Amino acid sequence: MLTMQENDHLSPLEINQEAVLSSKVAKVEGCIRMYEEMHRLKAKERLRQRQEEQEQMVRAAYAQASEQLKRFDELRELKRHQEFQELQEVMEKSSKEAQGQQEKLKEEHRHRAKILNLKLREAEQQRQRQEELERLRKEEGQERLRRLYSIQEELLQLNQQIDPNYRHKDLPRIDLSAYSNRGNQICGLVSGLIRTTSERGFPTQADVATTERALQEMRGLISTMQQEIAAALEEKRRKDEEEEKQRQKELEKKEQMKSQTPAPAQQSGGKQQKEGLQVKTEESIMQWYQQLQNAAEQSVAAFSEIANCKGNTEVKRIKTNLQKAATIPVSQISSISGSKLREVFDKINNLLSGKPVQTEGQTVSVTQHPQGLEFVCYKLAEKFVKHGEGEVSFHHDSAFPIAVVLSGIWELHPRVGDIFLAHLHKKCPYSVPFYPARKEGTCVEVYQRMLGYEVHDSKVEEQDHFLKRMSGMIRLYAAIIQLRWPYGNKQGAHPHGLSYGWRWLAQMLNLEPLADLTAMLLLDFLEVCGNALMKQYGVQFWKTMFFIQKSYIPRIEAVTSAGQMGCLSRLKSFVQKCLQEEEIPLPKGILTPSFWRI
Repeated sequence: MLTMQENDHLSPLEINQEAVLSSKVAKVEGCIRMYEEMHRLKAKERLRQRQEEQEQMVRAAYAQASEQLKRFDELRELKRHQEFQELQEVMEKSSKEAQGQQEKLKEEHRHRAKILNLKLREAEQQRQRQEELERLRKEEGQERLRRLYSIQEELLQLNQQIDPNYRHKDLPRIDLSAYSNRGNQICGLVSGLIRTTSERGFPTQADVATTERALQEMRGLISTMQQEIAAALEEKRRKDEEEEKQRQKELEKKEQMKSQTPAPAQQSGGKQQKEGLQVKTEESIMQWYQQLQNAAEQSVAAFSEIANCKGNTEVKRIKTNLQKAATIPVSQISSISGSKLREVFDKINNLLSGKPVQTEGQTVSVTQHPQGLEFVCYKLAEKFVKHGEGEVSFHHDSAFPIAVVLSGIWELHPRVGDIFLAHLHKKCPYSVPFYPARKEGTCVEVYQRMLGYEVHDSKVEEQDHFLKRMSGMIRLYAAIIQLRWPYGNKQGAHPHGLSYGWRWLAQMLNLEPLADLTAMLLLDFLEVCGNALMKQYGVQFWKTMFFIQKSYIPRIEAVTSAGQMGCLSRLKSFVQKCLQEEEIPLPKGILTPSFWRI
């Protein structure tokens, strides 16, 4: 297109042509524009259609994708449900298996528990059977052991009747050495057997049978010896009768010329003296005896709350602990060493002094109960007496350690000594000395208990066992009156010293003798404290010993049968030997000064 300046140089024709050309161009441009517009509209329409198609395709694709996604989700959900179902089935199956296994284990456990309970029951029954068998074995063993001790004692008593140096005044030629040797062999055999059985436990029935055979042999030995002596005496008697007849003929003429003389004064005096013996103990001694018994009864009443504590558990526990604290130390008394004995003494003294002591892991004190001290005093005194009738009766040497501890306790705590005497007098009235009289209306069992016998189910203990218990208690009493606790106060007097022993001996010799018992009591008493009495009373003691030999022993012989001569023979030998040697030997087992240094 030409500008305005170019139009100025064109001719009118050219300008006209130019105008015509411009209109065509305008038409053509218009057509082009129209075509372009149409083409643009068509393109726009096609574009719109394509956009609609595209949107439809997109919507279709989206719908398809959504459907596929839903199917995928459904498939995944299905798989998840399937897996969950399978897992649940597995878990249920596992649970059932576990439950079955658990039930099986429970059943096995119940079965094993049942078997175990049966085994435990069987074991307990077996243990009880074993304990019962062991208890029966021990009881039988103890009974056999007591039988052995009884046999041994009888053997020793029988052996005492055989004196190897025996020379009868009318039979100077008789010789008993063979009997003595065999008797010693039998005693040695039985002693060795008892020692062996004690080391290994309890004796067997065969051991008892052996000792019984030995006893029978000893009895036969004594019987044979007595028969031999009797035969010799009979022979001697016949000879003496013949000689006496001959002498009588020679004296007939002389006696016809003499007046009849009165009976010897000595015989008359002896008769009067015999008639002067007492049956009852002196009144002052009986009053003392009754005062002690009253004190013991008051002591029992003073701890009545502890004694009757069945419904009170705490008081019952205190009672049990106090009784153990009082009795266990007494059972531990021995002659091992002075230091051990001092430990026992300290335990008892501390308990009585109110100090706490240890007993079987428990701390015990008499201050735990207002009646504790009185209860301990009573039980302690009772235990000492039981130790005398038990331990001392079998082991005579044990009297001295028990007595020295009791003497020391007695000195510090007089209440224990009074109750001890009351127990001792009740268990052994001959320690007063006192011969209980049977009152009218008193039954036999009660009277036998008054005499000191043990009666169980209307059965009275054997005489040998009774004598052994009485011997143990008298030996303990004889040891007490001469011993003092070496660590005590030496300035004060003995709480129950030798003066009481001298009184006992004098009163015993003023009483009518009893068969078997009196000889045994005198022998036990003199063996234990004769040496101490000799040193204390000198000439008066020897006068008493001479009186025993010349006057009292014949009185014992008058009431003693042939089968009860064992103790009497030993008493006669002991007194005769002491008078010949003018010395009383120290008792066996006496505590020497060296004992307290151990």
